[in-house]
Amino acid sequence: MSAIKAINSKAEVARAQAALAVNICAARGLQDVLRTNLGPKGTMKMLVSGAGDIKLTKDGNVLLHEMQIQHPTASLIAKVATAQDDITGDGTTSNVLIIGELLKQADLYISEGLHPRIIAEGFEAAKKKALEVLEEVKIKKEMKREILLDVARTSLQTKVHAKLADVLTEAVVDSILAIRRPGYPIDLFMVEIVEMKHKSETDTKLIRGLVLDHGARHPCMKKRVEDAFILTCNVSLEYEKTEVSSGFFYKTAEEKENLVKAERKFIEDRVQKIIDLKDKVCALSNKGFVVINQKGIDPFSLDALAKHGIVALRRAKRRNMERLSLACGGMAVNSLEDLSVDCLGHAGLVHEYTLGPNNHTLTQVKDAVRDGLRAVKNAIEDGCVVPGAGAVEVAIAEALVTYKHSVKGRARLGVQAFADALLIIPKVLAQNSGYDLQETLVKVQAEHSESKQIVGIDLNTGEPMVAADAGIWDNYCVKKQLLHSCAVIATNLLLVDEIMRAGLSSLKG
Repeated sequence: MSAIKAINSKAEVARAQAALAVNICAARGLQDVLRTNLGPKGTMKMLVSGAGDIKLTKDGNVLLHEMQIQHPTASLIAKVATAQDDITGDGTTSNVLIIGELLKQADLYISEGLHPRIIAEGFEAAKKKALEVLEEVKIKKEMKREILLDVARTSLQTKVHAKLADVLTEAVVDSILAIRRPGYPIDLFMVEIVEMKHKSETDTKLIRGLVLDHGARHPCMKKRVEDAFILTCNVSLEYEKTEVSSGFFYKTAEEKENLVKAERKFIEDRVQKIIDLKDKVCALSNKGFVVINQKGIDPFSLDALAKHGIVALRRAKRRNMERLSLACGGMAVNSLEDLSVDCLGHAGLVHEYTLGPNNHTLTQVKDAVRDGLRAVKNAIEDGCVVPGAGAVEVAIAEALVTYKHSVKGRARLGVQAFADALLIIPKVLAQNSGYDLQETLVKVQAEHSESKQIVGIDLNTGEPMVAADAGIWDNYCVKKQLLHSCAVIATNLLLVDEIMRAGLSSLKG
């Protein structure tokens, strides 16, 4: 009897083989859910929420976040996979598949009496060798636009259909190149994904500028201003209550009238400073003048600004204030006391565009764009790429099969299990494209052995192809993280020999 049972008779315990069976069953269950999603030919999953909302997706990260996973081991694997997405932006589905396959391959040897610790040692040796092979197959390249387009296309085609992926690829790459500054890390927050609810998903486009989701708040203000000065400020241009609780007592109605006038004059003086600056800079030209304010502007102030031909936007989002000064120049001001020409930015065109009411949620496209942006950013920061289409996994598996002969003792069986497990990626890619997985894999392995090139699967024909020639590239950092995390988690799960549910919840009743 388990020691915990003696202390707590209501504890639930799974020991040795049973504990391992629970973990392997959970990993394989999660693998079965996600395996059909892998690759550009993967299928969709329909998620229905408790409220009846429907979401169609093939993004492993979205699925694992949205699915309600009850099993503790499956939940652990899901967290590892989503952590992979948080760090590198891709590789979630591959992560789940490889962990499931590592445990499945290990189970074959454990059922024949091999101790899990020996397999774990084999996994560790195989992981080190796999990372060495990854270093050898990575290709250092100057990250020109063509390469970045290939990287983004490879990532996006696994998330959305091919036609939309082609549209998004250019937008994603050009947006990264637009915000990239030499000597600075790439800040993806400088790319905003704005959902517009009036056209189809293939009408998605990159705006080389800023899109603010609100317009001018006065009917007389222009809808289109060319060659405009831009003033970004964080100043209140509306009547405000006092910051401390205070009461005013009047003896006569005139005193109340005077106080209201004084309060109004305080705001009018601020507005007048903006008007004076506009008159000063636009006196000799017919340039436009746009004020973008983070705080409010009341109707009286809007009216005064409109009379002087100034377009004013109020309550701009804070995140856009930093982008405005980067995109247009100038600087955001918190006070109108020392307002000068140096504070102003410049924009070639500011125009307002009204959208129709058609309401379509574009969550899938938004998630895909975010992943595409991360893929391009990773490629630039790594300075290298690795061939895709399952080519890396085939190359590493072959190298591990050769390497296992130099591993002493039974640990070489762990190396063999690791090599077999990695082949799940090319197998599933072939299977999801409608080809015979064994036949396709054998062809690819034979081609790799003969040509000594890094060969992957052409998913349109099922034949071997040189991934580099086809322009199919994966991120180096994604593969590196994948090999690391899968080996560590699979090893930890293998070495579990007792699962106890003996928390306070099981003591009730």
